[in-house]
Amino acid sequence: MEHGLIFDIQRFSIHDGPGIRTTVFLKGCPLRCRWCQNPESWSIRTQLMPSAQGCIGCRRCEESCPGGAISVGEQGPILDRGRCQECYRCVELCPSGCLKTVGREVTVEEVLAELLKDESFYRSSGGGITLSGGEPMMQAAFSLALLRACRSRGLHTAVETCAFASPKVMEAFLELTDYLIMDLKLSDSQKHRRYTGQGNESILKNLAAAAAVRHRNNFLIRVPLIPGCTDDPENLRGIASLLNGVGFDGTVELIPYHRLGAGKYPRLGLEYTLEDLESPTEEALKRARQLLKASGMRLANEAGVLPEK
Repeated sequence: MEHGLIFDIQRFSIHDGPGIRTTVFLKGCPLRCRWCQNPESWSIRTQLMPSAQGCIGCRRCEESCPGGAISVGEQGPILDRGRCQECYRCVELCPSGCLKTVGREVTVEEVLAELLKDESFYRSSGGGITLSGGEPMMQAAFSLALLRACRSRGLHTAVETCAFASPKVMEAFLELTDYLIMDLKLSDSQKHRRYTGQGNESILKNLAAAAAVRHRNNFLIRVPLIPGCTDDPENLRGIASLLNGVGFDGTVELIPYHRLGAGKYPRLGLEYTLEDLESPTEEALKRARQLLKASGMRLANEAGVLPEK
């Protein structure tokens, strides 16, 4: 029985593939994109994520912590992660719920039972299930077992991936995935490493492998539009060139940068380095779309494949 670590199951999703879907978010990611909106997905371990919201100052967390890792200040619980023994006794005793864990262990059978609750919606809308994260390929054995289980029940499967994985793992996912959503951030490997922590060589190899077997209606490339980083014409033309070079016949969707995940970083003991960055303007988004279209790309909202976010 395969076990996995997930941090959310989102029902009635309409942006993670065709139709009405349920999206399973898995823990663990090999990249550290500076703009990531789900930093709680990076670690492949369960994490404590405190919040000041709702704290009543009862100090039960502080008193119960065997490692002395928690103190309560005016802004709520303060966590010393170096002293945390990960017993999570504080979570059990917190009456207000401002101390929570991110990540829970599940079996394939448990997740499948949850997914099947909305089977009628998948059937009526042409939807299904989507694995996201984090990076589903970081938990390849569990993810593949879940995809097989979904296939056995006739459910449409989709995977959202950064494609930073071995060719063997990528091949296994392609065989079990009806709809592929792949992120493509930066065409230059050095810049990719600077902004994500990893080069893009393995990603581009997997892109070529996917393009060889994927066609117009089952392959979506998502490009995050990050001002001052991914939005410059050189990068967008480079991405279009890479896609044209592998014979890509799918759809491209631009995802404008937003700061909705910024507040999670301090709760996880992380620094958010894009604090002063603003979302791209409508004019900047329009220019990016025109550039990609001029480079031969088929854009998502124009094709009616997915609504623009």
